[in-house]
Amino acid sequence: MAIDTGSDPMTAESSFSDVFARALLGEPTSVVGLDGTPSPLPMASWLRPADSADHRMLALCEGPTIDIGCGPGRMTVALSELGHLSLGIDVVPEAVELTRRRGASALRRDVFDRLPSEGRWQSALLADGNVGIGGDPVALLARVRELLDPRGRMVVELMGPGVRSSSGWGTLEGAAHRSRPFRWAVVGVDDVHTLASSAGLVVDAVHDVGGRWVAVLREDPT
Repeated sequence: MAIDTGSDPMTAESSFSDVFARALLGEPTSVVGLDGTPSPLPMASWLRPADSADHRMLALCEGPTIDIGCGPGRMTVALSELGHLSLGIDVVPEAVELTRRRGASALRRDVFDRLPSEGRWQSALLADGNVGIGGDPVALLARVRELLDPRGRMVVELMGPGVRSSSGWGTLEGAAHRSRPFRWAVVGVDDVHTLASSAGLVVDAVHDVGGRWVAVLREDPT
């Protein structure tokens, strides 16, 4: 809920979850990102069923898969339809509820919370830029590594070639609501080997999936 400051509503800050929930209900919302430029939140893409590029990404997942930052659940649902035991997690309760209504399993959890089946997941999915969660990709991947079976894999969507990796603060901004600032990061595919090594991982493969860049990461056997 926004704090009533008695001034212009856009000066009042809401939680990330509140603003994201309004976007789920159709309020046009932008991300004001690391460079200060507004970018429309692609909610329509997240609400639709998984498309062919999504399915090519999901084909890189093996076995039981945890979808981190599942949003309204298109990837979690598609994983279930493909026969994976899958679980979506998200911090936004309305997103979790929508994922469940679409027929998939989901929990309201932060990735740094205690999670079911830690150390036993075969795959972890970080789609739609969710490798930026928390603003520290090395810490995030190190945490995700704890969720996986030692033989497991991370399927991580990245920005394309030439995009410089960066970290900073972002906000969500709707017609009359702005979220409190949150930490976020952008990771370009050119930097994935350095990132993986810093988190004790190796890059198994990098794929161009319909113009989207996806890396498969594994625990470094050495």
